[in-house]
Amino acid sequence: MAKAVKRKARIKKIATKSNDSSGQVQSLCRALSILNVIAEDEHGLTMTHIAQRTGLPLSTTHRLLTTLQHERYVRCDNDQSLWKAGVQAFIIGNAFARSRDIIATSRPFMTELMEQSGETTNLAVVDQGECIYLAQVECRQIMRVQAKPGSRVPMHSSAVGKAFLAAMPEEKAKKFIQMREFERNTDKTVVKQQELQQEVSGVRDSGYGRDDEEHCIGLRCVASVIFDEFGEPMAAVSLSGPMARICDEQFPVLGAMVKETAAKITAAMGGVAPKKIRT
Repeated sequence: MAKAVKRKARIKKIATKSNDSSGQVQSLCRALSILNVIAEDEHGLTMTHIAQRTGLPLSTTHRLLTTLQHERYVRCDNDQSLWKAGVQAFIIGNAFARSRDIIATSRPFMTELMEQSGETTNLAVVDQGECIYLAQVECRQIMRVQAKPGSRVPMHSSAVGKAFLAAMPEEKAKKFIQMREFERNTDKTVVKQQELQQEVSGVRDSGYGRDDEEHCIGLRCVASVIFDEFGEPMAAVSLSGPMARICDEQFPVLGAMVKETAAKITAAMGGVAPKKIRT
């Protein structure tokens, strides 16, 4: 509720802002504020509601809606007197979706995470039941972890893999685990299905996956998922380092860092985190 109030306040502020030294055009800002409030309501809004949410006079709202309708950015359902997003808005949004590059978008945030944590950061996606690394930003430590782009890690013994499993619908993750026999990479690798399901449930609660020497002796890692515009997992960002530097007490601290980075990348990609993982 608080977020919704803040968002409405921000939109209203944009709508009522006059021309200033920032070079913003008032009419354009007002038109964009109308598009923003329409996009936030999937059922459509009446002109009166749009005016109330943007803080614009009804006459101004009518004039801008008419212009946006002419350019096909909005459309009016005359039967219900509701204004909705138009086809041109979809075309613009689709152009963004085509142009976005997960690696290029993520790299500045990965670099920031590396500087903040002092450890190497990675970007991974799921491919054929495994995780494949797309990019890495190495830390400045003499002793550091290297995961070359294209290298693969199992889902069950990696932080990125467990983060992906936790982001899946629960039944899908359960089926994934039940249909596989897992190899033991180290003495700490979780290979029993029930134990792995319990760990994935914990990841779902904490928001980040962890690898405590399960893939490689002496290596620890934490990871969190990046979501697309449909709330589906599209990639995961992680940080990894030697056990000598990542002690038990640092797991929640680094987990919070990687969660924040994943949220930033999600926003930069136009994605949205689901409110609750589906069952």
